Amino acid sequence: MKVVIVGAGPAGLVTCKTFMQATTTEFPFEPIVLEQEDDIGGTFRYRSYEISTYFRLPLSHPDHLTLEEYVDYLRAYSKHFDVEQRIQLNTKVVNIKRAPEGGHLVSYVRRRVDEPGEWETSPAVIHATYVAVCTGLHVIPAIADIPGIEHVLKNTSPEGEKAGIKPAVFHSADYNSRSQINGRRLMILGTGETGMDLAYEAAKAQAKEVILCSRAGFLSFPKALNDFEILGFKFESKNPVPIDSLITNFAETAYVHPWVAASHIRWFISDFVIKRVLWVLTGTQAGCNQWVGELEPERLGRAYVFLNKSHKAMPYINRPYRDRPKLMEYLSRYLDPPEDMPPHTDFIVDLAPFPSHFLPNGRAVFPMSKRKDAIRIARKDVRPDTVIYATGYKQDFSFLDSESGYATPAEADVRNITKTGDETVGFIGFVRPGVGAIPPIAEMQVFFWISLLKGQVKKPLPPPHYHLLVKENARIKYGVDHSTYVSTLAKDIGAAPGLWEVWREYGMHALICYCFGAAFVTFYRLVGPFRSDSAPAIIKTELWDTITRRGILGNLLMGVIPMLFYFTLNACAYLAEKLGRTIGIL
Repeated sequence: MKVVIVGAGPAGLVTCKTFMQATTTEFPFEPIVLEQEDDIGGTFRYRSYEISTYFRLPLSHPDHLTLEEYVDYLRAYSKHFDVEQRIQLNTKVVNIKRAPEGGHLVSYVRRRVDEPGEWETSPAVIHATYVAVCTGLHVIPAIADIPGIEHVLKNTSPEGEKAGIKPAVFHSADYNSRSQINGRRLMILGTGETGMDLAYEAAKAQAKEVILCSRAGFLSFPKALNDFEILGFKFESKNPVPIDSLITNFAETAYVHPWVAASHIRWFISDFVIKRVLWVLTGTQAGCNQWVGELEPERLGRAYVFLNKSHKAMPYINRPYRDRPKLMEYLSRYLDPPEDMPPHTDFIVDLAPFPSHFLPNGRAVFPMSKRKDAIRIARKDVRPDTVIYATGYKQDFSFLDSESGYATPAEADVRNITKTGDETVGFIGFVRPGVGAIPPIAEMQVFFWISLLKGQVKKPLPPPHYHLLVKENARIKYGVDHSTYVSTLAKDIGAAPGLWEVWREYGMHALICYCFGAAFVTFYRLVGPFRSDSAPAIIKTELWDTITRRGILGNLLMGVIPMLFYFTLNACAYLAEKLGRTIGIL
């Protein structure tokens, strides 16, 4: 049973590894990874920049790695699990169509050795039983249409001419280092994590001016909380826990009543509490120490948007707007990194709406609104010599034969992984969590897909309650709540352990980890079809570390209290359902 995997990024690698480990006599899977680039890593190798950091590794490593470290980890991962021998690099999939006798015909070409920039013209073909599309969310740069942007390239200030600056307009995919923005009047289009990274880069690269443009605002939160003061006492986070490790499992992910899950009340309650805590600690509810760029009230919270965890630029963005009474500053204060504050720097990154157009003289025109940043930017004459599109990417599925009726990830109605009636094609890595990372989600998706192919999934599937709440006309609809989505897949395949089961087989230490920990994939390898003998040791060391680093106060505020509250909520729902069924109204 050949399994063709398109793409050798993190999702493609874990898909290959999992199929190799799931091979049985009845299901003799033969995975093959086809990657058009000359190395593995996908976006992390080819569409990134020098300061990017991602994800966790075991205890001996820092929480967030540089890109080079992460790609090295992927190489070591491939070697350790013997995946590298199944990867064909410089191999581009050009067409996938249905085979008349069943299965799929995957046509591919190789990069020419004599002319590395060219591809062979005669494709080879693999007859595959299954196809895993792992090409990722970030493939083709998305370019916003802004009338008159070409005028930026035609206008250079005398100051710029003297410095030898040539005007430039390019996508963030083409950004590599600070030398591209040093000394420039820069406009960045987009306030996602890439846009915020670039704004911080520009502040550090001694750019002349930085205008950061936002469509509708953002929700800023650091990867890990900085230090803060309460009544003059400084609380230092010497080894802070990543924020995606702060969500507890028991009663918020595990043992959640269907009524509670369907209502999303857990998300709303946590948003309500977090906003009040942020106001006390930082003086604003818009985000963590975020004084401008707030989202509309109906979209402000983890239930609606992706958290923007690129937080380093916020001191520079906040500078013109931060205004808090001295008494409140004494009661509680969030401490920005000293190197980003006066007297070390007084640089400002100006937030602004997206420009509506550019005038022939290169001046940007911004739409008027009641937004604080719109009012401030209207007073300025903005004429950038460099514009960077940090406007994200589009996906490309042109290799799926149009006459074969293949679905796209947006049409994958079975847990956002495959389409009903066409389960031999899986889309892995095409959802994005509001908080958390895509690679561990991809692993759970592969677990589910293989279980589905083997007939091990419990049916009918319960309704999905993991999608972020967005409008019908929203541009991005692939957002999910990490914990809810991962735990849903685990329950579907019988991999979500019960409390008694964890205690009986693995002891109290593992049980405490399971209750207080976030929805880590390792928990779903204690039982079920992908049970692993190494899971208990990882839970009692690496995952236990994320709990102990919160400290006693952190575990009380972010563990015990939420679990007791949500347990009471779920218990009430359970009793109400029992009562309703007893008296015959349900």
